[in-house]
Amino acid sequence: MMHALRSLSRSVGRDSISNVIAYQYKASLSFVTVSNQPHHIATHHHYQYQTQRTLILEPSASEFVKLQKLQHSDSGIVEVTLDRPKNKNAIDTKLMRGLKHALELINQDSSTNVAIITSSVPGVYCAGADLKERKTFTAFEVREYSKALRATFSFLERLPIPTIAAVEGAALGGGLELALACDFRICGEDAVLGLPETGHAIIPGAGATRRLPRLISKAIAKDLILTGRRVYGREAEALGLANYCVPAGEAYTKALEVARNINEKGPIAVRAGKRAIEEGLLIIDPAEAADLEEACYEMTLNTKDRLEGLAAFVEKRKPNYKGE
Repeated sequence: MMHALRSLSRSVGRDSISNVIAYQYKASLSFVTVSNQPHHIATHHHYQYQTQRTLILEPSASEFVKLQKLQHSDSGIVEVTLDRPKNKNAIDTKLMRGLKHALELINQDSSTNVAIITSSVPGVYCAGADLKERKTFTAFEVREYSKALRATFSFLERLPIPTIAAVEGAALGGGLELALACDFRICGEDAVLGLPETGHAIIPGAGATRRLPRLISKAIAKDLILTGRRVYGREAEALGLANYCVPAGEAYTKALEVARNINEKGPIAVRAGKRAIEEGLLIIDPAEAADLEEACYEMTLNTKDRLEGLAAFVEKRKPNYKGE
């Protein structure tokens, strides 16, 4: 167990600071076309969107995390689905390893433009760390687990493409920290978001103490972290914790709508925009921030997509961007 946790922490830590992005999936991948209506849509009659998906199978992937590429007009959108129903998607070592692996595959595929992270478990997004497993850990193993989870979420945050958390039901502790590492959070009205760690005599250790104050405010972040207070979807939206709150059961539908909107835009421009925002927030000097913005803008200038966008505007048609 200790060796596995150390290896996971080291590998994610290295990957999260790497600027090298490979452009093909591993040769060992196989693809299987599945139903055009996934389980988490089929179980809710009000979902209107249907699309064909390709399930990505890889021997080292976790049984608890499924990665699917959408097809046809939705090509460019991928879904990462947490699927550990007996444990409410609690993040044990296996699920964390599977999530890391799925994120690595996304990072290696230049054809992916946006990712949705969702759950197949009705009424649950992610219940946080697996405390039953945690109870068996030594103090050293707890430390290594926390390092690995922190590195995994940092890797998620640093993906060059936009990521969307589609949250229904409970997103607690590490589950909320997973959502915080995404670029968008879309909640159903019955979503319950909270950081209960201080009630267990610890603090959130996978990024919430850094991401939450930047996302909302220092005062509200202290309220949620120090009291462990839980908020529902509408309050989360009012606080700025969620981008959108929709009727219960419709978070995935809204997430797919947002993903489709992003997927229609110029892929290079979307990546450049995300980089300019994320890195710009870390720069104090206005002149340096302006230089970064200029560099990111420069990334879009000598592209076929930019010329296609201009041509489509003049010709009054929908642009056909190819990420070139």
